[in-house]
Amino acid sequence: MEKYILEMRNISKSFPGVKALDNARLLVRPGTVHSLMGENGAGKSTLMKCLFGIYHRDSGDIFLDKQPINFHSPKEALENGVAMVQQELNQATKMSVMDNVWLGRYPTVGPYILKNKMYNDTKAIFSTLGLNVDPNAIVSTLSVSQRQMVEIAKAVSYNAKVVVFDEPTSSLTDIEIEQLFKIINMLKEKGCGIVYISHKMDEILKISDDVTIMRDGKWVQTSPASELDMNKIIKAMVGRELSNRFPPKTNKPGEVMLEIKDLSSKYGNNAIKNVSFTVRKGEILGLAGLVGSGRSELLETIFGYRTKLHGDVILNGKYCRNRSTSESIKNGFALLTEERRATGIFGVLDITENTVIANLKKYKGIFGLNKNKMEDDTRTMIKTLSTKTPSTKTKIKSLSGGNQQKVIIGRWLLTNPDVLLLDEPTRGIDVGAKYEIYQLIINLANQGKTIIMCSSELPEIMGISDRIAVMSNYQLAGIIDNRPDLTQEEILKLAFKYM
Repeated sequence: MEKYILEMRNISKSFPGVKALDNARLLVRPGTVHSLMGENGAGKSTLMKCLFGIYHRDSGDIFLDKQPINFHSPKEALENGVAMVQQELNQATKMSVMDNVWLGRYPTVGPYILKNKMYNDTKAIFSTLGLNVDPNAIVSTLSVSQRQMVEIAKAVSYNAKVVVFDEPTSSLTDIEIEQLFKIINMLKEKGCGIVYISHKMDEILKISDDVTIMRDGKWVQTSPASELDMNKIIKAMVGRELSNRFPPKTNKPGEVMLEIKDLSSKYGNNAIKNVSFTVRKGEILGLAGLVGSGRSELLETIFGYRTKLHGDVILNGKYCRNRSTSESIKNGFALLTEERRATGIFGVLDITENTVIANLKKYKGIFGLNKNKMEDDTRTMIKTLSTKTPSTKTKIKSLSGGNQQKVIIGRWLLTNPDVLLLDEPTRGIDVGAKYEIYQLIINLANQGKTIIMCSSELPEIMGISDRIAVMSNYQLAGIIDNRPDLTQEEILKLAFKYM
């Protein structure tokens, strides 16, 4: 009889208007990596929240090492050997690294915290994992990838029997991904069960022992990873063949619409340096580069989120100072940020409020806000973007990542921008929803929108862009036409130009 370290059987969970889980199951063997896959909204996150006590399941059973469990909080789960490294980081950013690792369980003698012990224990864990991070560093000073590694170290410090990784590589470089895989293999050797959630097929096939696929809240299949390939996984996830990853390119770029001249920002070593380029009306300009190359910083400087040192932003012949985000919106710019949870959604607000919040002046009347018009526009965006939500009154934090992203895109479309700045628009989104986002971007280009799209995934950049601008160490290394014979190596060569 097969031994499992984690068993989730016949798990069901309903919310008003939607059945999120319908007799779902997940059976994880000790010392293995078990990948959990499915489209956004398939039920993966809900299943994990039932495990961690964030949601109370309606029915079903959960066993850890053959013992029935029913956690009432993530803290209780952690204390009983179940840890989670989340895609959307939730850290005390003003505190030190070691404070974040040991928060809620400081080593003490009487009323005194043993700082030296905390420091040494943190160093020991980091050394075991091969991490070079100062335990005294303030978390807000770390890069996103370093912060993610701190979360992994925290999970390891609990000596967990089961560790859940939710999109752990979304902000990591190739070198950091290899380091993460070494850590996961170390946990496997200790007999730990790993639940790995990712939309990156190559990762799944490389690191997994078993793969469970969900669709519409239901278990579809569990198979050894060795028996799967990309096409089989996609077919099981979406219930249909998806022969082409990218829609056909139908946009036809016209005259120059946006001109960036000698643009620099004010942030020391992380400052954009003398960047110049043009983008045409109806063009999709891909923005490539390594993590830390300045891609996001460039978009933020154009949008006025970062302070400009010098240079010009010229839209349709008009000089746009873009001294603030509100001024940028007035000038016809929109920015979809990389960190969806931190800087994109308003989690406590509903779908309507998140959709109209960048365009409230449009709804002001003599007697206050026109609620009916707000609802009508929200429903239009839900229909246009095929957003899955029970209603316009649903809290956005309860939606899947892909549907949250669609709400934010709808928010910016309502401002009727001329320029869309998209920072990792498909980050943490499944392959089916990605296709929908790609099609939406192409449709917007067809409507004459000027689009700059930043992505860490080179196949994505090559699949949808007309031209590709490559950043290297906060400088523009070059712009390449997206030719049929273009290779990833050609792009990477530019990405290393100023390193």
